[in-house]
Amino acid sequence: MGFVGSALEYLALLFLLVIGVVAATAIVMFVLDRMQTQDAIRRNYPVIGRFRYLFSTLGEFFRQYFFAMDREEMPFNRAQRDWIYHSSAGQGNTVAFGSTRNLSIPGTSIFVNASFPPLDDQAAATKPLTIGPYCKQPYDAPSIYNISGMSYGAISRPAVEALSRGAKEANIWLNTGEGGLSPYHLTGGCDIVFQIGTAKYGLRDEHGNLSDDKLREMAARPEVKMFELKMAQGAKPGKGGILPGEKVNAEIAAIRGIAVGQDSISPNRHPDIRNFGELLDQIAHIRRVTGKPVGFKTVMGSSDAYEGLFRQILERGAIHAPDFITVDGGEGGTGAAPMPLIDLVGMPLREALLRMVDMRDRFGLHDRIRIIASGKLVNPSDVAWAICAGADFVTSARGFMFSLGCIQALKCNKNTCPTGITTHQKHLQRGLVVEQKYKRVANYAHQVIKEVETIAHSVGVNEPRRMRRQHVRVVQANGESVLLSKLRPNTDPGDVNKAHV
Repeated sequence: MGFVGSALEYLALLFLLVIGVVAATAIVMFVLDRMQTQDAIRRNYPVIGRFRYLFSTLGEFFRQYFFAMDREEMPFNRAQRDWIYHSSAGQGNTVAFGSTRNLSIPGTSIFVNASFPPLDDQAAATKPLTIGPYCKQPYDAPSIYNISGMSYGAISRPAVEALSRGAKEANIWLNTGEGGLSPYHLTGGCDIVFQIGTAKYGLRDEHGNLSDDKLREMAARPEVKMFELKMAQGAKPGKGGILPGEKVNAEIAAIRGIAVGQDSISPNRHPDIRNFGELLDQIAHIRRVTGKPVGFKTVMGSSDAYEGLFRQILERGAIHAPDFITVDGGEGGTGAAPMPLIDLVGMPLREALLRMVDMRDRFGLHDRIRIIASGKLVNPSDVAWAICAGADFVTSARGFMFSLGCIQALKCNKNTCPTGITTHQKHLQRGLVVEQKYKRVANYAHQVIKEVETIAHSVGVNEPRRMRRQHVRVVQANGESVLLSKLRPNTDPGDVNKAHV
């Protein structure tokens, strides 16, 4: 009894001590909250007011895991993410008991299955497509689905390495993003698209201008297949790239040609490109120096302006056209950006892509300029819709981030990504094991392509690029669906006198 009594007394004292510490802390917090003048809630409701901010901070996580339904979240819902996770793990994606997708939502794509589709042994794999037929070194791009631009710096070293190795395994290309070519992009030996941003990172001379010597140096690398001038991106059209200074270490600074620890903010446009004529001049110059295909990436605000581009191409001759145009939707983008630009600026891809494809075809440039669709295209249905609309290729950044293990924590603009994808903190990068993640990248790419081919087979063609707008229906506001070919008929190629698209 003596031992038990002593133990109870000890526990009682410990309990009183804890109560005393809690009470003292509450009193101190009460005084501090009442005295401070910055926050009205804490001043009027000392101590209790602090819980509002705690619950606000934790709210997004509770909604994601406990309250949101499978198809409710933004920017990507749980059903979309789960499909990618299962595909990346090499697991089957068959489901039971019917679709959970609401097929009456306006804008929903419904593919038109053929009454008599080709037999299974008549289905064909996607064939390579040539980009840059007038170049010294055209690129026979093997895959319809590829990795969009993500810079080393914006994403981590192990993330870049896993993407490089996964791209090689899946036989797809990897876009460097505007941060330049790092050693980690080359780790896997995959095909590389070198993106030239407005700051010319990786290609700058001592004055920050585009260096022909560095262009030749990069073009000499066999992995580098194409160059892409980034005019705009979906996350921030009209605004340059933003890399916080805490992410700019010595290695990243050396690759980009900037100072260590300082915010890396690119100009909002290329200072040396002031109009479409100068854009075509720059494309021709880079193509002449490198001998490789050159195109540009843009976000459309209006299709009217691009009429001038296509008319200039016809005046100069098709040989002077960009080899490809990457159309990014205003809803795209993985990087840090001001909210008004993310939410309110730039035409959505599902409108912009149709307009750009129609202009290209109307000006008779269908076989000269390849169209690459980019922006929130992460599942087979998204990719198949883009091909039906007229895209030759599709690229994705966020889809491949999910394949690396992204949980949509929405911390990409900070250095605290919990999965190690967008952080340079070593203890967080430790969770991203390249030897495992590159396999997930390859699995995801293979599965998307396989299921797009399955959709193509279902609608009655034996290869995805044979899909047309009559193969997909779009749900309207009244709940009925209409063929995309009726909503948006493709203008006859070569007829430049028809109305603006």
